[in-house]
Amino acid sequence: MVEKLVGKAREDGLKTLNGWVYDDAAGAISHAFKFKDFSEAFAFMTRAALAAEKAGHHPDWSNSYNSVTITLSTHDAGGLTEKDIALAQTIDKIMA
Repeated sequence: MVEKLVGKAREDGLKTLNGWVYDDAAGAISHAFKFKDFSEAFAFMTRAALAAEKAGHHPDWSNSYNSVTITLSTHDAGGLTEKDIALAQTIDKIMA
């Protein structure tokens, strides 16, 4: 089982991310992405879905026209883990 990140380990992981917001009450990170149109948003979701499937770690997300909001938390661990940080880093690379 993956261990929940706390203290310095959590802070160090968050420093490696671009624009993700940590919610202590939810034990999760989230990011709201905006795109030119629905097609670009959907293309991003497709790339992110493939990365999530490869990682075996699936985000909670929503899409409305040109925006996609992603929330990452490892439910089995009860909060933020290295799996969430790693997937967020991959998503950041997709956006680069």
